Amino acid sequence: MADMLVKLYPLPTAPGLEEALRVKGVTIKKALAPDLSKIIAFTEANGHPGWADEIRVCFMNQPASCYIAVKNKEIIGFGCYESTARGFFGPTLVAESARRQGIGKILLLKCLESLRELGYAYAFIGWPDEKAIHFYQEATGGMMIPDEGYGVYSRMVHLD
Repeated sequence: MADMLVKLYPLPTAPGLEEALRVKGVTIKKALAPDLSKIIAFTEANGHPGWADEIRVCFMNQPASCYIAVKNKEIIGFGCYESTARGFFGPTLVAESARRQGIGKILLLKCLESLRELGYAYAFIGWPDEKAIHFYQEATGGMMIPDEGYGVYSRMVHLD
């Protein structure tokens, strides 16, 4: 699967989305070191235990390159950046029960905004799930990079 390319200088905004989530009891915030084990547990509980390594890398960055969505003192989503490669967004995950409320979109935009603040003009969405491509295109104006391979992920052991 190919990666996506997103222009960061005309980054779309989601006016009012974060406030609308706050009214529903959802808070979006930058993750802190004590959140790491909770994020990994959330990831494992939602069927993606392999992402733990990428999440750990985000916490080696200072500040951590990860945002979380919290409701009732529980993590219901997260978005990471600068984990697998420089300028990359991901991994990201929103609990099935919390989807289609704008949580994934605000996590995505917060991460991309942080990449822009780091000085990037473009970001990559690494190896997006086919079901998410349309969402990313709509949310960011991003485009698929033509490639038959696995991009940076081709160096992974299990893809040899």
